[in-house]
Amino acid sequence: METNASTASTMSLASVTIEVADVEAARRFYAAFGVDQHIRLRESEADSTGFRGFTLALTVSGPATVDAFLDAAVDAGATVLKPAAKSLWGYGGVVQAPDGTICKVATSAKKDSGPATREIDEVVLLLGVEDVKASKQYYVGRGLTVARSFGGKYAEFAADEASPVKLALYKRRGLAKDLGVPTDGTGSHRVVLGSTAGAFTDPDGFAWEAATRLGTVSPRESAAS
Repeated sequence: METNASTASTMSLASVTIEVADVEAARRFYAAFGVDQHIRLRESEADSTGFRGFTLALTVSGPATVDAFLDAAVDAGATVLKPAAKSLWGYGGVVQAPDGTICKVATSAKKDSGPATREIDEVVLLLGVEDVKASKQYYVGRGLTVARSFGGKYAEFAADEASPVKLALYKRRGLAKDLGVPTDGTGSHRVVLGSTAGAFTDPDGFAWEAATRLGTVSPRESAAS
């Protein structure tokens, strides 16, 4: 494993905006799911089919909390893609929100040390990319700092106080397999990332825009709370 978190990042992921057809319905879902403080929502009818190439991953304290978040998602209209189960790495499951966004909830713990809570330890935006090494170097060139890297399989970037969500890269085919969906997909990713270093589009088509404060969003965009 390669680690490099000693240098301060000159760019950060300051916001994550999910594009949805019905903002109010999506707002109700993400509030019920417990991530309304971490994301924004924006109305969009952009064409998108199949796997959109990303997932919103929640890390929590134990299996009971995983189950509680997944149950809340299903009660709010989500579809189960992979039921919660033990794995080599811990315990987790995958659901798809009514707007199509895929969400994973997991823990490294295989046994509970206490009752279920509504606390989220970490939220990660995991982008599925064709070439992890090339995308990692692209983002390093943009000013992000690598926190952890596993060769050409996975890369995670350091976050700071301006980053409500951590950014990570995973090979697209491997991510789709992990989520339990076919890898094929076309059209919009239906996610826009807020950058502290201006607007650009990465080699895999993920769009970044200049970050704005939550209090300055446009009428067609809202915080999920």
